[in-house]
Amino acid sequence: MKFAVVLCDGMSDLPGDMLNGKTPMEAANKPLMDWLASNGEVGLVRTVPDGMSPGSDVANLTVLGYNTLECYTGRSPLEAANIGIDLGDDDVAFRCNLVTLSGEEDFSQKRMVDYCAGDIHTELADTLIKEIQSAFGGSEFDFYTGTSYRHCMVWHGGKTALGKITPPHDITGRVIGEYLPSHPDAAKLLEMMRKSYEILKNHPLNLKRVKEGLNPANAIWLWGQGKRPSLQLYKERFGVKGSVISAVDLIKGIGRIAGMNVCRVDGATGYVDTNFEGKTAAALNELKNGQDFVFIHIEAPDECGHRGEAENKIKAIEYIDSRVLKPLLEGLKEMGDFNIMVLPDHPTPLAIRTHTSDPVPYLIYSSRGNKASGITSFNETSAARSDIFFEQGHTLIKHFFNYGL
Repeated sequence: MKFAVVLCDGMSDLPGDMLNGKTPMEAANKPLMDWLASNGEVGLVRTVPDGMSPGSDVANLTVLGYNTLECYTGRSPLEAANIGIDLGDDDVAFRCNLVTLSGEEDFSQKRMVDYCAGDIHTELADTLIKEIQSAFGGSEFDFYTGTSYRHCMVWHGGKTALGKITPPHDITGRVIGEYLPSHPDAAKLLEMMRKSYEILKNHPLNLKRVKEGLNPANAIWLWGQGKRPSLQLYKERFGVKGSVISAVDLIKGIGRIAGMNVCRVDGATGYVDTNFEGKTAAALNELKNGQDFVFIHIEAPDECGHRGEAENKIKAIEYIDSRVLKPLLEGLKEMGDFNIMVLPDHPTPLAIRTHTSDPVPYLIYSSRGNKASGITSFNETSAARSDIFFEQGHTLIKHFFNYGL
């Protein structure tokens, strides 16, 4: 028996004027998702417990079956695990975004032009992170290169209770002043963020990017702090040997801490230009080589939501349908019985360009037989009409593993 979850990050949305009152899921041409939904189970699941921030960290842990109210310690420690950082007991990890800020002289009056610095390539980002490490690292702080704009800072002997530190993707286009760290214990972080602009704005790589019409990576933004987590190994928790396929350090880090295989896929970018076929091939290869369960994480819909790109979000959903689900189902059928689940982790509505905590739609299909749902299109509205709702989202995965028995 094989199990596959296709996690479409941020796919869920709200009806809006951009798409004539439709959501991207309603507007997309996705015949396979719709067929699976019609011939399987459709419902809603709450992936973000009340009182918790609707981040991909919390939501993906929930989908994988972990109760985040019991195990969550912060986002960045999960990313650090994939980068290969061995956190000590007194270490605090932070996400370190390379961002594009506007040119106002007063730092607090600058705007967040681009939370991802034009999707800077990892090779170029590595040069800039090494520059930041040279300026601030080596003692109390250390900086590590991750992927694209997503990197990590470790504060040795640091603090976690620093008040609210806003993710940069939540404030695109806004003046940053009211979102800068204001807690007294975060003063060193704020100072590094300020000085990073002076260090990076005239770096030759950024001057070249500006000349080419690209957004420069002219500052760092620190957020998502936390200490080393402890997760029960996935094999012990659910009795299956699992593998993770993703472009982003966060999801791969969760997989590593949970003792799952973590696959590297060339050309996996986390955006709509990612290597969809490569991810699917990696998943099928894992299943053929003895794994029971694959978790295929697709970041593209979320990135499009953060950027307010309606057409690209629709395109991402359609690519998942044709370039992931189609070959995945063909490969699964050759292996025998299987269960497949498709769902977002959280909504990322185009209108607000950030995450929300609303429940998300899910579908489950089993080759062993299903009770037809009668739903003709897999979307937020059709799922809401179902009488199935998992309030405790971390319990959904057990239902998935047992579905069709």
